[in-house]
Amino acid sequence: MEEEDFHGKRLELARESLDGLSVGDALGEAWAYQFYRARDLTDFSVFRDGSVRYTDDTAMALSIVKILEQYRAIEEDLLAVSFATRYAWDPMRGYGKMAHKILQEIGAGADWREVSPAAFGMGSFGNGAAMRVAPLGAYFADEIERIPGEATKSARITHAHPEGIAGAVAVALCAGVATAFRGRPKAEAVEEMWTTVTELTPGSTVREDLCRARELKNASTGEVARELGNGSDISAQDTVPFCVWNACQCLDDYEEAILSTVEVGGDCDTNGAIVGGMVAAFAGREAIPAEWLRVREKLR
Repeated sequence: MEEEDFHGKRLELARESLDGLSVGDALGEAWAYQFYRARDLTDFSVFRDGSVRYTDDTAMALSIVKILEQYRAIEEDLLAVSFATRYAWDPMRGYGKMAHKILQEIGAGADWREVSPAAFGMGSFGNGAAMRVAPLGAYFADEIERIPGEATKSARITHAHPEGIAGAVAVALCAGVATAFRGRPKAEAVEEMWTTVTELTPGSTVREDLCRARELKNASTGEVARELGNGSDISAQDTVPFCVWNACQCLDDYEEAILSTVEVGGDCDTNGAIVGGMVAAFAGREAIPAEWLRVREKLR
């Protein structure tokens, strides 16, 4: 395959994951205040095209995909500028307080290498690096061993704490394996996702809880959310293990993946983005309900 064709194929896989991420993000935010009845709120027939807004999760994922499109790898300085530029275009997309501070400082010319580690005095371990990274994993699906390094670079611009980085690496690895196993039985893909994520995620609470999550295959979604967290603390540790678990449970069923993710509450838009990006990486864009894609705000 010619290099340009190869790059184009990688980008298409990343964009399918991005569609899954952005729909999960937008609908997760729309359902957040009635998360417990999300299954009763799935009729979008009266909604205008593109009327359900996405949040900062998708805005930052768009920057990652754009950098991959242009440079075929994560260029940290350029990604930092892209994050800050998109933030300046529309800062009211649900960015956290620390994200506001970091992106404003980067936009004013500060070096992310100084700003990011200073967050909270130790770097942020929030779930913001994990929420945006699934398309990166899909892009590098044919080079799984490369994913931890590229995911780390995408994360540390805003999340310098090892837990925040570990959360991003874990999600990217799962999305990469899910993409690589497209067309193969779900059970094979799930087993490889668990093996890869527990072996290659850096040592951290995130990794420890992923190992715990792997043993909860027969638990209910609610039980797992109570055991591992549902993102209510907005941390990678409190978010990523449950999201990986539920993505593995629903890897071939995008609609069920998003509904079951949202209905446990917590950080609904971010959980939806993480799970949606991983599941679409395996199931493809066609698995996303057409009506959900229609009402999601146009990506730009």
